[in-house]
Amino acid sequence: MTDALHYLDATDLAARLRRRDLSAREVVQAHLDRIEQVNPAINAIVTLDPEGALTAAAAADERLARGAPVPPLHGLPIAFKDTHLTRGMRTTFGSPLFADHIPDEDELLVDRLQRAGAIRLGKTNVPEFAVGSHTFNPVFGTTRNPYDTTRSAGGSSGGAAAALAAGLQPLADGSDMGGSLRNPASFCNVVGLRPTPGRVPAHPGRNLWDTLAVPGPMGRTVADTALLLSAMAGPDPRCPLSLETPGEAFAVSLDREPRGLRLAWSPDLGGFAPCDPDVLAVLEPQLSVLEELGCHIDAACPDLTGADETFRTLRAHSFDLAFGDLLDSDRQAFKPSLVRNIEQGRRLSVSDLITATTIRSRLHLDAVGFFSRYDLLLAPVSQVTPFDAELEYPQAVAGRATETYLDWMRSAYLISVLGVPALSVPAGFTPDGLPVGLQFIGAPRADLAVLRAGHAYERATRHGRHRPASPTA
Repeated sequence: MTDALHYLDATDLAARLRRRDLSAREVVQAHLDRIEQVNPAINAIVTLDPEGALTAAAAADERLARGAPVPPLHGLPIAFKDTHLTRGMRTTFGSPLFADHIPDEDELLVDRLQRAGAIRLGKTNVPEFAVGSHTFNPVFGTTRNPYDTTRSAGGSSGGAAAALAAGLQPLADGSDMGGSLRNPASFCNVVGLRPTPGRVPAHPGRNLWDTLAVPGPMGRTVADTALLLSAMAGPDPRCPLSLETPGEAFAVSLDREPRGLRLAWSPDLGGFAPCDPDVLAVLEPQLSVLEELGCHIDAACPDLTGADETFRTLRAHSFDLAFGDLLDSDRQAFKPSLVRNIEQGRRLSVSDLITATTIRSRLHLDAVGFFSRYDLLLAPVSQVTPFDAELEYPQAVAGRATETYLDWMRSAYLISVLGVPALSVPAGFTPDGLPVGLQFIGAPRADLAVLRAGHAYERATRHGRHRPASPTA
C-alpha cells in the first residue's frame, strides 16, 4: 500500500480520503516513508516535521469520523516552499541570515492551504532568496533532478518540483517571477502554473502592488494543479490587486474538447529567446498531437520588443526594495550575483522606471490584441534541458555564450512581463532521458482556458506518467 500511495494523483487521493478508503495517517506515513528513502539523494525537502504531520493527520481523521465537513485538500500532505512563512517552523529563504528564523505567523497562502485541509510536512529547498532558476544555497546545498541526479532541478521552486517528481508529496506550492514555477516543472516533468497576477494573493509583503512575482500551484497532473489553485485563489482585502473570482471556480471539470482552438506556435518568441536544438527536437513533434485534436496552429508571436530590458529593470527595482536594507547590514552574506542585481536596482533612475512601465503597458495591450486572434500561444518553457547541477547556470544557449544567469530563462520571463497565465506541461524527453516542458500561454485572466488546453494535451500524450527511477544517495 505504501509503495502505491506516493504516486497516486492528488485528485484520486482526495476522493479516497473523503470515502474513507484511506486515512490521512496512512497517506502521510506513506509520504514520510518515501521521503526517508529518496530525499537524501535529491535534497528536495530541507525541513521535516514527521510528528507534527502525523498529529495533524490524526486530527483530520477524527474530524471526518465526527461527520464534519471535508475541505478540498483534506488529508493531503504538502511541504511548503522555504520562502513562504510558516508559523513555528523555520523559514530560511535559503539564506544564512535566516538559517534559524522561525516565524510567528503563517503567510496567507500557507494559511489558506492548511484551512483547506492540507497537512504540513515541512519545507522545500530554494535558491538564496529564491533568486535564480537553479536551486542551491549555502544553508542546505543543492537540489538534484530525480531523473538524473547530476542535473539541476531548476528553480526557484526546484525543491517543490523535485519532491513532486520523486513522489515525496502529491501537491506543491511555488512562486514565479521569471519562471520559478515553470522552469522547474519543465526540468522535473511535472506541471506548474504561473497564474494571472492577482489570481493568488500574497501577504505579507513590502510591495502589495507587485505584479511581476506571483504565487501559484504545482502538481503531477493539470487536474491536480487546478485542485491546488482552487484552494489558493480568491480575493483578500489586504491585497489590492487580488481578483474577485473565488477559488471554487477552478474546482470544475477540465474536460473540454480542444477542437477548433486557434493556437500560435513560436519556438523562439519572435527571435528573442532562441532554444537549444535538443529542446526543439522534443517540442516540434508535439504540434501534430494538437493538430490531431482538432486545433489550428500558426507560426505567430506577440511583439516582445523591449520585454527583456523591461523585465530586468523591474526585477532589479524589486530586489532593491526587498533586500537593499539587508545588503547594507550583511553584504558578505549575499551571493555575488544577487549583490549585482540589488546594486543594479539602486542605479536605476526615475526615467528608467518610467520607460519600463511605459513599455510594459504597451506589451500588455499588444498581448490583449494578440489573444483576440489566438486562443493560446505555445512556446518552450526553458531554452535548455536540465544542466549540470554543479554549475550556477548554463554557459551557453543555442550556441551563444551566456553573460548572466538570466540569459537562459528568457522563454519564461518574457512572458511574465505580459501579465498573462502560463502553464508548463510535460512534453517528452530527450534521447538521454531529460524532461522537456511545453508552455501554454493564454489571455489575461484566462487561467481556466489554459488549464483545459493543457489537460487535453496531457491526456493525449501522458508524458507526465513517466516516472524517474528511484534515486538513492
